[in-house]
Amino acid sequence: MYESFFNLTGRPFQLNPDPRFFYQSKTHKRALAYMRYGLQQEQGFIVVTGDVGTGKTMLVNSLFRELEEQKVVAAKIVSSNVKDIDLLRLIAAEFGIVFERASKATLLVKLEEFFVACRQEGKRVLLIIDEAQNLPRSALEEMRMLSNFDRDGVPLVQSFLLGQREFRGILRAPGLEQLRQRIIAAYHLKPLSAPEVKAYIEHRIRKVGWNGDPAVEDLVYERIFQATGGVPRRINTLFDRVLLNCYLDGAHAVTLAMVNQVCNEIAGEQGDDEDDDDVTTSPTEAHAPAAGAALDLDADHEIIETIELREDVPAAALKMPPRPVDIPVHALNQLSPVMVDDGPVALGSAAATKRGFPLWTSALISLLAVIAILGISFAVWMMQRH
Repeated sequence: MYESFFNLTGRPFQLNPDPRFFYQSKTHKRALAYMRYGLQQEQGFIVVTGDVGTGKTMLVNSLFRELEEQKVVAAKIVSSNVKDIDLLRLIAAEFGIVFERASKATLLVKLEEFFVACRQEGKRVLLIIDEAQNLPRSALEEMRMLSNFDRDGVPLVQSFLLGQREFRGILRAPGLEQLRQRIIAAYHLKPLSAPEVKAYIEHRIRKVGWNGDPAVEDLVYERIFQATGGVPRRINTLFDRVLLNCYLDGAHAVTLAMVNQVCNEIAGEQGDDEDDDDVTTSPTEAHAPAAGAALDLDADHEIIETIELREDVPAAALKMPPRPVDIPVHALNQLSPVMVDDGPVALGSAAATKRGFPLWTSALISLLAVIAILGISFAVWMMQRH
């Protein structure tokens, strides 16, 4: 939408990982070097981890572009939350091997035959597993077993495992010692630094013919770094929205105020704004009924007790349900009234409270009275038996 407005040849901040826009930051350059080193070794596992959106998939796609000029048969598995045999089927499908109704043993034989055929043609087999943190233990064990395939002491297949941060902890788990011993290099991708954020943004918009339109204030880059933490995917999402708002406003300059506005909009869309429940109000203000409105007697008794009495509300509407402690007191009242100087007074009543009987004291007296009555009844019954 905004491409023609700024005379760009395409969208520079699309979310799909296009290797044309690959920016070799310090951390990405080092990770790519580890992967190239692994290819030269032609054995073992290379592990690359990173938080969501740090560019693992972009890294692999960039490596695939380099592999087009080499004799490497590569396959990438992205649906890794599967059982061991299903993982073997996915691998077979990526290499064009028929796998329908094949048993696990048959799949392993077919895969080994394919790896051997590639080696005889002077080709190497590379297997890349994305989102490896989702692999169950049994699937990781199958990956290790595939690495055992060799011909004349030369491994037939090499594997790259890409995963999020938690995959590092999974690899340290007991029982994966044999897999860990086959890892020849591992690297963790980190977010971009503040200077790299500026270089990253300018790198991508130059790829689509940016010639200074729109102009970008220097403070914008620092604000974007603060808002995104240097994560490339977040940068893409934020700056794409900034360019869209710039176009909608008919502006040819990206300002700090504009970026702040977009940040606030995104925060609101993601539910980061203050909810209505966060507004501090007193219980009376929060639950007071409108003038003439009937009270909700099904509401919690503690809420109802906070409502101030109103002269315009009928007395019948203010009838409140019994509090939990009133129920046993009322039951005791049916058994024995408490005698005071002016006559019997029901426990828990206003008169009892007014005459100095706290509620718990009244309940205790009634309980003792019940126990005494039961004791006397039991004594009379025993005497009658004799």
